[in-house]
Amino acid sequence: MNILCRSLVALSLFISVAPFAAEPAKRIVALSPHAVEMLYAIGAGESILATTDHADYPEAALQIPRIGGYYGIQIERVLELNPDLVVVWEDGNKAEDIERIKELGFKVFNSNPKTLEAVAAELEMLGELTGHKAQAHNVATDYLKQLKLLRSDNAAKPEVKVFYQLWSTPMMTVAKNSWIQQIITVCHGDNVFVDSASDYPQVSLESVLLKMPQVILQSQDEGNIIGVDWSQWPEIPAVKNQHIYQLNADLLHRAAPRALLGVEALCAALDKVR
Repeated sequence: MNILCRSLVALSLFISVAPFAAEPAKRIVALSPHAVEMLYAIGAGESILATTDHADYPEAALQIPRIGGYYGIQIERVLELNPDLVVVWEDGNKAEDIERIKELGFKVFNSNPKTLEAVAAELEMLGELTGHKAQAHNVATDYLKQLKLLRSDNAAKPEVKVFYQLWSTPMMTVAKNSWIQQIITVCHGDNVFVDSASDYPQVSLESVLLKMPQVILQSQDEGNIIGVDWSQWPEIPAVKNQHIYQLNADLLHRAAPRALLGVEALCAALDKVR
């Protein structure tokens, strides 16, 4: 690589990291529940000025002012708060809201981990941004160690045919690239709809019957649980053997350190079938 090429590469790297090279962020707006959990986990929770609906962990997070939700963010409140870091969520915040926050000149970090391992990487990055590098590294290292142990502990166990009931009306489940599928894989489960065309497909009761799952796992929302009376289909092995379990949706659906508790809960449910 000649000198000019090396210079251009160096310049591009500088431009890409320059927004995050300033002083550690002390005034943070965190626009997702999982980002709030991550920030508290690395010791930066007290720096959060505002968040969105459903950010409820740890308990201290309940005291954080709310400035929106999936339906949109109150941009004027972001302006009033004047944060030195806004942690957005590409999959959970409106694209136009994220773009507007960027246009206004705020430093933005997109927290949107797609894999279980990516949670550790984002903890490290948030540690860099907030001046909590050492604690973030410790939390991330411990997280990866526990995740590796969970994978090894379950790798040799017999597979269990799983139907994950994400919602009841319409009936929805999870497939190959979903967050929940990664957890099912760690627990050596066989998702009966893993090869569906979309990551969160709608399915029929009849199709579940044809798949004959050994266990039915339901996200622990009252509307979801009472939405289907599985006792009407006793021919399904999961129904016949009473292997229908409700799991904490926050632990299973949030890309945060507590996801490991969700993994443990799902694995424990499959162990009951085994």
